[in-house]
Amino acid sequence: MATVVNNPQPSTSNNGLGFLLGAIVVILFVMLFFVYVLPLMRSSMSASQASQVSIPDKVDVNVKQK
Repeated sequence: MATVVNNPQPSTSNNGLGFLLGAIVVILFVMLFFVYVLPLMRSSMSASQASQVSIPDKVDVNVKQK
């Protein structure tokens, strides 16, 4: 008796929906990176490198003559 193996045909109805969804997800992650992560990184880097400058409220500019 012969054994018959019926394999289903591969699906060829690839209409690019997976690629479209993947592209949308990548664009969404890139937008979130620029909106939230990049400003956070910039502010943390500039805060660590900032120098402290103290400016007095009043400056005495009177010149004393002898």
